[in-house]
Amino acid sequence: MKYLARTATGDALLGNDDGYVRLDAVEPDLDSVREALPRAADGTLGDVADAPADPVPAEDLTFGPPLAEFGKLWGIGLNYEEHAGDLDEQRPEEPASFMKPSTVPTGPGGPIRLPPESQSEHVTAEAELGVVMGRTCRNVDEADFEDVVAGFLPVVDMTAEDVLQRNPRFLTRAKSYDTFLVPGAALAVPEEPLDLASLSVRTEVNGSVEAENEIRNMLFPPAEIVSFHSDVMTLEPGDLFSTGTPGAAHIEPGDDVRAVVESVGVAEAPVTR
Repeated sequence: MKYLARTATGDALLGNDDGYVRLDAVEPDLDSVREALPRAADGTLGDVADAPADPVPAEDLTFGPPLAEFGKLWGIGLNYEEHAGDLDEQRPEEPASFMKPSTVPTGPGGPIRLPPESQSEHVTAEAELGVVMGRTCRNVDEADFEDVVAGFLPVVDMTAEDVLQRNPRFLTRAKSYDTFLVPGAALAVPEEPLDLASLSVRTEVNGSVEAENEIRNMLFPPAEIVSFHSDVMTLEPGDLFSTGTPGAAHIEPGDDVRAVVESVGVAEAPVTR
């Protein structure tokens, strides 16, 4: 697995399991992670071994978000049948998608800042697999999914559940408080096709597993999600799909939340108000 990331000061990085080097040490014509996304999608991104210096271990670095700015932020609701049942919701016949504003994401490590109790007293956290687009595309066939996707992220998504329960039309507001999206620090770029169906997604709070399921149990798998939405609008490098959660957990100030996506990574953040 290769990784694309950024330091807290904005330097673009290329990594593997041994550590990270500056992206421009391997790809001299690239100044940013966003510029590297098409090469990640088409499999032409260079290797850490091509850098003139040894990689720096991840634990010796401080990471910012993997992209200075994401593009469109799509969320998919009720994408595991078991989770839909938990919420007493019927299985959707098409992807139940919504969008979040660009101001929502916080950096790796958070924190997640809960809104004032006067606005919401019941916020939930949800672990999800994030899919980051690598190419500008439209009307993508599901079979071409790997050709247009740059890589994958663990994501913690949040919902003000009490706001949403008052009226389903309040979904955008319930999902759009600042810091209500925590991406992982590194974009995982598979060197070989990744068997997503066999991987698990897990929501943890304070070290306790609150929900877990395998991607094979999604109602709409990632390839179908990308294809479906590409028939609606042009997708661009840096667009992010949060593909749904196996289950949500109520969170309070002082909690620590983790999204664990097998073979992809971990996103983690403390909760404050």
